[in-house]
Amino acid sequence: MVGELRYREFRVPLGPGLHAYPNELIRQRVGHDGHPEYQIRWLILRRGEDGEGGSGQVHCKAEHILLWMSDDEIYANCHKMLGENGQVIRPSQESAAEAGTLDKSVLGEMETDVKSLIQRALRQLEECVGTVPPAPLLHTVHVLSAYASIEPLTGVFKDPRVLDLLVHMLSSPDYQIRWSAGQMIQALSSHDAGTRTQILLSLSQQEAIEKHLDFDSRCALLALFAQATLAEHPMSFEGIQLPQVPGRLLFSLVKRYLHATFLLDQLNSSAQESGAPAELSERGRLDLEFSMAMGTLISELVQAMCWDRASGRPRSLARSPCSIFQPQPVDANLGLPPSQARQSFRRRSRRFRSRTEFASGNTYALYVRDVLQPGMRVRMLDDYEEISAGDEGEFRQSNSGVPPAQVLWESTGHTYWVHWHMLEILGFEEDIEDLVEATDHQGAVVSGALVGVLPSWRWKPMTELYAVPYVLPEDEDAEEREHLSRAEWWELLFFIRKLDGADHQEVLQMLQENLDGEHVLDDEILAELAVPVELACNLLVALPQRLDDSALRDLLNCCVYRKYGPKAPARQPAYPPLLQAPAQEDAARAEEKEPHSQSPGALQRLVEGLGSSGQLLIDLERALGCLGPQDGEIRPCLLQLQRQPQPFLALLRSLDTPATNKALHLAALRILTQLVDFPEALLLPWHEAMDACMACLKSPNTDCEVLQELIVFLHRLASGSRDYAVVLNQLGARDAISKALEKHPGKLEPASELQDVVSKCEKHAHLYRNLTTNVLGGCIQMVLGQIEDHRRTHRPINIPFFDVFLRYLCQGSNMDVREDRCWEKVEVSSNPHRASQLTDCNPKTYWESNGSTGSHHITLHMRQGVLVRQLTLLVAREDASYMPALVAVYGGNTTSSLNTELNSVNVMPCASRVTLLENLTHFWPILQIRIKRCQQGGIDTRIRGVEVLGPKPTFWPAFRELLCRHTRLFYMVRAQAWSQDIAEDRRSLLHLSSRLNGALRHEQNFADRFLPDDEAAWALGKTCWEALVSPLVQNITSPDEDGVSALGWLLNQYLECREAAHNPQSRAAAFSSRVRRLTHLLVHVEPCEPAATPQPKGRSGSRDWGSLATRGLLGSILRNLTRCWRAVVEEQVNAFLTLHWRDDDFVQRYCERFYNLQKSSSELFGPRAAFLLALQRGCAGALLQLPFLRAAHVSEQFARHIDQRIQSSRVGGAQGMETLAQLQRCLEAALVFSGLEVATTFEHYYQHYMADRLLSLGPSWLEGAVLEQIGLCFPNRLPQLMLRSLRTSEELQRQFHVYQLQQLDEELLKLEDMERKLQVGQEIGGQEPEQGQEDTRTAAATAIAEDEEEENEDFYYEGVMPKVSVLVLSPRCWPVTSICHMLNPKTCLPSYLRGTLNQYSNFYHKSQTQPALEGGPHRQLEWTWLGRAELQFGDQTLHVSTVQMWLLLNFNSLKVVSVESLLAHSGLPSQLLHRAIGPLTSTRGPLDLREQEDIPGGVLKIRDAAEEPRPRWGSVWLVPPQTYLEVEDEEGRSLEKRRNLLNCLVVRILKAHGDEGLHIDRLVCLVLEAWQRGPCPPRGLISSLGKGATCSSTDVLSSILHLLGKGTLRRHDTRPQVLSYAVPVTVMEPQTQSLSPGSSGPNPPLTFHTLQIRSRGVPYASCTGPHSFSTFR
Repeated sequence: MVGELRYREFRVPLGPGLHAYPNELIRQRVGHDGHPEYQIRWLILRRGEDGEGGSGQVHCKAEHILLWMSDDEIYANCHKMLGENGQVIRPSQESAAEAGTLDKSVLGEMETDVKSLIQRALRQLEECVGTVPPAPLLHTVHVLSAYASIEPLTGVFKDPRVLDLLVHMLSSPDYQIRWSAGQMIQALSSHDAGTRTQILLSLSQQEAIEKHLDFDSRCALLALFAQATLAEHPMSFEGIQLPQVPGRLLFSLVKRYLHATFLLDQLNSSAQESGAPAELSERGRLDLEFSMAMGTLISELVQAMCWDRASGRPRSLARSPCSIFQPQPVDANLGLPPSQARQSFRRRSRRFRSRTEFASGNTYALYVRDVLQPGMRVRMLDDYEEISAGDEGEFRQSNSGVPPAQVLWESTGHTYWVHWHMLEILGFEEDIEDLVEATDHQGAVVSGALVGVLPSWRWKPMTELYAVPYVLPEDEDAEEREHLSRAEWWELLFFIRKLDGADHQEVLQMLQENLDGEHVLDDEILAELAVPVELACNLLVALPQRLDDSALRDLLNCCVYRKYGPKAPARQPAYPPLLQAPAQEDAARAEEKEPHSQSPGALQRLVEGLGSSGQLLIDLERALGCLGPQDGEIRPCLLQLQRQPQPFLALLRSLDTPATNKALHLAALRILTQLVDFPEALLLPWHEAMDACMACLKSPNTDCEVLQELIVFLHRLASGSRDYAVVLNQLGARDAISKALEKHPGKLEPASELQDVVSKCEKHAHLYRNLTTNVLGGCIQMVLGQIEDHRRTHRPINIPFFDVFLRYLCQGSNMDVREDRCWEKVEVSSNPHRASQLTDCNPKTYWESNGSTGSHHITLHMRQGVLVRQLTLLVAREDASYMPALVAVYGGNTTSSLNTELNSVNVMPCASRVTLLENLTHFWPILQIRIKRCQQGGIDTRIRGVEVLGPKPTFWPAFRELLCRHTRLFYMVRAQAWSQDIAEDRRSLLHLSSRLNGALRHEQNFADRFLPDDEAAWALGKTCWEALVSPLVQNITSPDEDGVSALGWLLNQYLECREAAHNPQSRAAAFSSRVRRLTHLLVHVEPCEPAATPQPKGRSGSRDWGSLATRGLLGSILRNLTRCWRAVVEEQVNAFLTLHWRDDDFVQRYCERFYNLQKSSSELFGPRAAFLLALQRGCAGALLQLPFLRAAHVSEQFARHIDQRIQSSRVGGAQGMETLAQLQRCLEAALVFSGLEVATTFEHYYQHYMADRLLSLGPSWLEGAVLEQIGLCFPNRLPQLMLRSLRTSEELQRQFHVYQLQQLDEELLKLEDMERKLQVGQEIGGQEPEQGQEDTRTAAATAIAEDEEEENEDFYYEGVMPKVSVLVLSPRCWPVTSICHMLNPKTCLPSYLRGTLNQYSNFYHKSQTQPALEGGPHRQLEWTWLGRAELQFGDQTLHVSTVQMWLLLNFNSLKVVSVESLLAHSGLPSQLLHRAIGPLTSTRGPLDLREQEDIPGGVLKIRDAAEEPRPRWGSVWLVPPQTYLEVEDEEGRSLEKRRNLLNCLVVRILKAHGDEGLHIDRLVCLVLEAWQRGPCPPRGLISSLGKGATCSSTDVLSSILHLLGKGTLRRHDTRPQVLSYAVPVTVMEPQTQSLSPGSSGPNPPLTFHTLQIRSRGVPYASCTGPHSFSTFR
């Protein structure tokens, strides 16, 4: 499990250093399913600080989480709350013990005392009205407070007289009485949340309590509210500018909040027994009341927070329709401004294939190795040590080492060796083209596109069931589509209940007329109505005419209106609705900012901009302008302004216009100052536009007269309502007034008095801020509680405006963070005493540097978490050569690591503002501005200022942290409970798919319904997946005591019933379907690990604690699943090998089993490469468990099967295609040998069979194709070298042909010269006798023939010369040392063949005399009997071996040949000769073998034509059949002996070096040296391994792998490349002797040759004459 068990308690990780711990059982209720549920308090424990840096802008300090849990969840997670019998300890059992400590009689006496004390306190309070409270009253209240702290007496204090007492005490002007009332309330509210809520709610809902409370009493009561809510929801929103909410509105918010919490407490305490209709009805009523109360609270809170008029981040309301659990790609241009974020280009060439076009990495590696040439450009595909994916470079060379490819990389500037499969070929520079790479990728779910080549690491299924099973559309009832849902109806009912009496009755009458029902529509029936959509549309048309502006704005913004309301409402609010307010207010602001005339009608243009609502201002100005204004004229205007406050706010905001509008300012101030005298005016929303007054007060350009009028107005406003004095204090009015007094000393008369009034409200301002924070935090906690209850019950959320509240929580404030809040300090390179002039906002001052060119810089130390939206440099053209010309910005974590260039800007000579950075997405602790060059070659520089604009802080980071905490806790607890069920009964794993699907579908639907954007939805989905799926996967893949995991057992069952599942009606089919749905659900979200670039911190620079809490969990899911699948495959293959390894058709059955496992892997997980790799590793693990001889037998069987399939594929046709398909399956299964110790043995046998096949059948394209696919299975690459040697041999053959023509031309030239010389001699010496001339010519020819008879025997062959091909085979790669025998051409071949071989020997000798390594030995030639030939025998073409060719050519001169003479003449072993005679004497052969008593072995003769079973025509294949090796014979045992000997050498060397160990490269070198010097294998091993008993580095590495697997060797923890001896091991150590005793030096390397003979033309004999054999191949 991802959590921890400490002291038998489960701890859930919630973030870096945060864990949740179950601490206390709060209460109990009956859940929606009729089973009990328990509310548990989970404490949040902090373990140290986060090592990755400080916190972000917003900190959430909630110290506990309340979570409802079922019996199963408590049993799995909260052991401390279980009794001895395993049952949950009920809350009643705990309280009963405590209550039992008080005797009933004592309790009764104490209740009587409390009642008498209450009466006495009320009497004493009435007596001391207007006087100082006497001491007896204070003592009485003190005693009551002591009684209130006793919990069993809580019921007595619920007497209404107690509330009256508290109200009177709170209304008292005396501070001590108010303080005593506070003490009593604190004592009463200290017992539990229910009692506290009830007491505070009862006080707040007393009739006309606000009328009895003055400012101080209300503040005292608000302070008690703040303390109570602070203890319950200790939250803070640091870094966010909360609005200034006056106390009157705060008190209303608190009342709404307390009412909602009280109803929620009643809901949690109510029973839900299905058999009690009355209780169900009561719960339905409570549910409706709570939803209405929450809707009212959210509506007022949105208005109080000014969210409805200023949206910090306007976005589209529609979220992209995709899965919230799919990981999103990380931006590649992270941390760079848009000017630096270039378009992503991908360079490649169309000539070369990419890695995705190959079925395996092995085939791609071979393709790269064969195609890549020095000088080509390549790109890195994977991260490897110093080289990163995406780096480009130039390929230099390759060798046989590991890694084999050397590339000059541009990123590092030097060469580095990498593997072939890591490279992508770009080609030469002229072949490369730039292709724009799409940066936004849509998954297969949205676009429906499939990955081109499978398997793939990013495969996505095409069908919706496997792609996103939790977003499948659910069947919707036709009746449901025609009616509103309950949430929609309750949202509409919210506005119906807001109507006044007459309007309310009118709407109810409309409902009564349109609904078929006989009952009167009371509240209970209204809650359960099924309202048709058509009726809802009619109501939405009628409601806007009957609602005030506040409710109308809510209506236009709600979900039901956006879905069913008319596009153009009949009436718009007096000022814009929630989502449209910012744009219209900005337009109005722009209109107001235009300068107005000085005429008496200064308000005219302002009124025109307001439209029809502006008439109120004209009426109000006219009424106030009358001599002695009448209340009857002004009060209606004020009441209208309360309903439509937009004109009033526009008038107040007109103060925030340029100072040139003096007349407008004075007119507005005159109206506002007169309004303050009316009590109804104090109910207007002054606080919403108070910032305009402060802007006018702080402006240095404000006229003195305007300033005087403004201060008078503010003084009268603060004196009339101290709430607004608190607002002014929060806005910083005290400092602004001080600066105004300094600027205009003695001219602002009431400024000092106003400053004193504002200063006295400091503690009240602090109280208001705390209370606003607590109410907002409490509302967030209730919202989170509703989300958790929604998760548990899967019932819809019916709270009005729930989506609106979440939308604003994911957006936030409209306050920008500017310079002084962005940085902590500013440093400069020189003249630090003038650095302050960079931030004084005065363009006339400047900082001037003093230093050399390019050394000037300005360093900004940024505040934690601030993301720069804009960084601007202020310059001036009059600075001339001091003006910057080139400026660069660098970022880093410290002053010593400023290495990342973020931007570089060329400054134009006419510029005044230079934008350096915009919209960074990564936080840089330090930014440095470097002036690299000045205009006109100047040395020093002048900077007029630096401006930094930070982000708009939002509530999203705090809300995301809380949302992720609650989500993680809920789903980790649920995952633990489900894991417990699976551990008790594995069959319950079959139900996990439906459980997970339901949970994920719920979260998906919730995100689609309520969350406003993709960032919020993905944060929720990621947290849910990590908290639920990751722990479940970890638990079901962990092995139990028997070593089998639950998922492993399920997969084994799936494989066993796979065949039976083909019948769709069977139980096996249903079982398999559940397993497939589960596995596809677990793997459909794949990890998307970010690169090594800085991580984004989410919106507004906040840190994503959700991702940090369980970093790497997405990767761990895939890792655990692949590990489980690997174990299952290993178990299956191990069982198969144990039973069938000796079968004759073992390989065929193994390939079939491997193919079935591949299909099963694709069925369960899709063709994902990770699971195919796990399949191969599972097969490899099973092979590693086999003993050496058994593993060698398996490898030999595979080599034999491949050899048979390759030979059979030469047939062609349908049979050949079927054979190729079987071969392909075999090769896929054989890839398992790659990287295993048994690969060396497999290579040994494959090498033998391949050599026999190539020499008997010749090369084929299939040989190269096979090696391309399974090349990684040959660690020494000997089969590849064999094919390469064949190509070299063919090249030598072509050169030899040219050499032959050259020799022929030389001989003919010599003859022509000799004839010319003889002719010249005749002319000089006269005529000689013809006989003399003939004798001379004959003598010359005889001399030439004698001199070159040995080399040019075939020159004088009178018949048609056969075509002879020579194969040069190197013993380094060809296994000729143990299967070939030496051939003596002088004694065994006819003269016309001997001459060709002699010529080739001379040619090869001359080729070896070319420049070679100095002092190196030359290769020697030895002819062997290996090879093949084609002979013409009558009309037949006989395909024979070289031995058979020699045997048949004897019959050209002999009629009968004895076997004994053939043995004596050739020197061949009798076994080899009889193997060659067998096919020749068969029914297809031309010879007969007859036994004779006097001749051992019999004699051979040509079969008579009359004895032929068939006519002699066509081609006959007489090559001896191939012989296969047996592992149980000496061959396999010799390999085992060599392996054991290498093990001995490795262990002996590491023992000698002790615990220090050896580097693996050094160890290989020492083992090879010891093998060459001795000790070495015995003579028997030498003879079985061939000459020299060679050993390569691959053999040593294979032995090291074997010993590491056995635990004999170990790696060092810090240096894994260093090996040391671990434990003793028993290794067979044969007798050793020198490999080459008595040898003085190394023997020269040998090169073996075989023959290929082909004729140019065949003379046919007479039909009646004897048949002769003529060679032509």
